[in-house]
Amino acid sequence: MHFGFGMEIEAVAVDIDGTLTDKRRSLNCKAVEALRKLKIPVVLATGNISCFARTAAKLIGVSDIVICENGGVVRFEYDGEDIILGNKEKCYRALKALEKKFDIVLLDDSYRKAEICLRRTFRKEDAEEILENYGVKIIDSGFAYHIIDENVSKGKALRFIAERIGVDVKSFVAIGDSENDIELFEVAGIGVAVANAHLKLKEVADVVTSKPDGEGVVEALEFLGLI
Repeated sequence: MHFGFGMEIEAVAVDIDGTLTDKRRSLNCKAVEALRKLKIPVVLATGNISCFARTAAKLIGVSDIVICENGGVVRFEYDGEDIILGNKEKCYRALKALEKKFDIVLLDDSYRKAEICLRRTFRKEDAEEILENYGVKIIDSGFAYHIIDENVSKGKALRFIAERIGVDVKSFVAIGDSENDIELFEVAGIGVAVANAHLKLKEVADVVTSKPDGEGVVEALEFLGLI
């Protein structure tokens, strides 16, 4: 479908937490219904783990293609294999440095294959100073901190997926709410920030919706003429 941005929309990449869900992590059913109406591939792009993303994709009723762990893992089929794009050993080395200064609470560590997820119990800026030379970055999803390989991002994962399925990455519309979606917006053709999005994401977005989370997703899909 052609749109006023001078591109043809061939696929959608959408974040889950804070975008399809509200701050209580409740899934917006109107957004689910809207995504099910789309006749183009829908890729879920999340900071969460593979089993969560795959289950969400199945329940929502979109394609089995998912970006997990902020781009550290991708998967093309529900019963396929995780493709690991990040180096978790780098993250563990960084974690040891943080443990010397902060009380760390790990989240889902046994399930994560490319990153380390932590409770937000300290200032992100303080951690960034410590990790400056560890080859990693720490990002705030709004729900947790994530230590990830500096070579990993949702944007690079989307480019990887686009090449694999034969779709121009610039024909993707990306919809999100947090800082970890910035690089997703940078590689996609159109970036849409929902109303509750982080200010930094809104600054790089092509479109900012007037409504938050799932309501904003519906608004965006309608505005783009996809439903």
